[in-house]
Amino acid sequence: MHPATHPTASAPDGRTYRTPLLRRRLLRGLVAAVVTLPLVGAAAACGDDAASDGKTTISIFWWGGEARAQLTEQALDLYTQKNPDVVFEKVWQANQGYFDKLATLTAGGNPPDIFQIDDNFLTEYAARNATLDLKPYQESGDLDTSKFPPSLLQYGVVDGKLAGLAAGENTQGLVYNKTLVTENGLPEPTTGMSWEEHIAWAEQVSKKTGVPGTMDASAIDKAFWVWLRQQGKDLYSGNELGFTVADVTRWFELWKDARDRGATPTPDVIHEGNATDITKQLVVTGKAATSWVWVNQMPELKKNTSDELGVIAYPGDPSGQWARASMYWSVFRGSKNADIAVDVINFLANDADAVKLLGTDRGLPSNLDLRRVVSDDTTDEAMKQSIAVETELAKTFGEAPQVPIKGHSKVRAELIKAAENALYGRVTPAEAAAQFVEACTAAIAS
Repeated sequence: MHPATHPTASAPDGRTYRTPLLRRRLLRGLVAAVVTLPLVGAAAACGDDAASDGKTTISIFWWGGEARAQLTEQALDLYTQKNPDVVFEKVWQANQGYFDKLATLTAGGNPPDIFQIDDNFLTEYAARNATLDLKPYQESGDLDTSKFPPSLLQYGVVDGKLAGLAAGENTQGLVYNKTLVTENGLPEPTTGMSWEEHIAWAEQVSKKTGVPGTMDASAIDKAFWVWLRQQGKDLYSGNELGFTVADVTRWFELWKDARDRGATPTPDVIHEGNATDITKQLVVTGKAATSWVWVNQMPELKKNTSDELGVIAYPGDPSGQWARASMYWSVFRGSKNADIAVDVINFLANDADAVKLLGTDRGLPSNLDLRRVVSDDTTDEAMKQSIAVETELAKTFGEAPQVPIKGHSKVRAELIKAAENALYGRVTPAEAAAQFVEACTAAIAS
């Protein structure tokens, strides 16, 4: 057999880019795959590492829609073109049930070599020792993070170990219906407006257009998180909550006031906004003039409306926002081909052709040089807008918070429950806040 080779690709500045692979280790791994392992079928199961033709099989598992699946498969096929001795077992599914399946695979001893994960679960999987520490590869240069924003890289560190490589960068974005606002002679919202100014603006939109000015953000964890950081607090502090009942009460009362002033939709429509996916956000269904999303979701939102959309930072001091990893690529700690798996995620982040293929589907490219290339090359105006806004906001980003602790997904669910209890008047904002903190405390202690 021939060892895997890495043909060069053009870097954005015209230099030659070569995947920084641990070549001697790779060679040893490929030889071992042929010499010591039994031959298996070409469609190897997760965890198997050699196909019958002597090629190394890397299993990779991710969630997403068909568009993401096609782009990812094309990028992996490109890796095989440049590294003919490495092939992939590609498995993907919709978001629903993904983490149940991943938990089953890892618990059953048959995990994928590479898996997609987000900040809801990164700490949990790192605590289980399911994620390979990528820091040694970063330090050796085999995982090139030199073009990553430092805070984006830091947002993958758990207990001093780099548990995941950011597959893309994202930050919070307030998307508004620019057509609705401008056609009615109203001012557009701007980055730096206070939360109270935003609600006053939304009240004005409601009165002038009949469309509620803003989606109620009381149940939206990313909005609550930014607001906390602007108050000098955070969602978490070490292994504990970073906020108090009094903080949550203030947050819920802010949105009760917005509802009382007619700045938001009715409770049932707010519930719909809390429960729906990105394609049916209220800003594109015409049920609110703004929605609280991630900046990289602009292209997907734009597909679902003929109106022009704008996007700005969330209200308040924009330094409350940070370079968030929209999701990560992690390598299974027990992978028999860890070196090759690391090289694959390095390729997905740093190969110009691969990054162009993937675009902004998983967020803005982590490699800043290639982010500019993608922006220059794309004809998608919504994608250009996303990149431009994120680039501008990056000038004001604060330090990244710690990666959310175990129980974060439960905390998010409890926020929706508590906020909607207050929304429907079942309890007061203070009572809802107390219930939320009690439930969160139990969730992170379990």
